[in-house]
Amino acid sequence: MESLMKWLVDPKKNWFARQHMKTISTRLRKYGLRYDDLYDPKYDLDIKEALNRLPREIVDARHQRLKRAIDLSMKHEYLAEDLQAMQTPFRSYLQEMLALVKRENAEREALGALPLYQRTLP
Repeated sequence: MESLMKWLVDPKKNWFARQHMKTISTRLRKYGLRYDDLYDPKYDLDIKEALNRLPREIVDARHQRLKRAIDLSMKHEYLAEDLQAMQTPFRSYLQEMLALVKRENAEREALGALPLYQRTLP
């Protein structure tokens, strides 16, 4: 069952997953976003912690991309074609730090320590 699930979401093996990834990439390029920009720090406190640990220039670039996307969306416009071609929607900047935070929380839980923060929705 697990191998079936891996096959379903792997774009290298499954044509449908590849088409889905292509569609997501096209939509993110139109606004100049990266996939990691879609994570909401208010929804998951692990993401908030990972963003706090990233260098300031990476977080500032994320905020600029989000502001540009909101502005373009409000104007009902897209980025220029030449700028869309330069975008890299699946270049990750958050996944490594997020994995580290999740490992630390799992280790803390395994040792029986209290969590650093409560996981509640705002």
